[in-house]
Amino acid sequence: MKITEETVSHVARLARLAMPPEDLRQLAPQLSDILEYAEQLQQVNMEGVEPTSHPFQEVNVLREDAVRPSLPRDLALANAPEQEAGQVRVPAVLEGSGGA
Repeated sequence: MKITEETVSHVARLARLAMPPEDLRQLAPQLSDILEYAEQLQQVNMEGVEPTSHPFQEVNVLREDAVRPSLPRDLALANAPEQEAGQVRVPAVLEGSGGA
């Protein structure tokens, strides 16, 4: 399917997009190329190919949990601009004094 500058202009107008003429000249052949490629993909024989949502058959590939020592609290809080009761203190983001 060949896309013309007039088609691109019409679609741009429908979408309420301002489209300078130089963009129309550049975009029309690019869109035509995209549609030609999509038409080529339609010709691919997919008979016998199972539909998939993922190219690999792996399921829940997870490592076993391992207990390891974590960063000491004092070291984790060392660069915090403010801290209170062993936690990083941040400015309030919600107004009011009520909870959730």
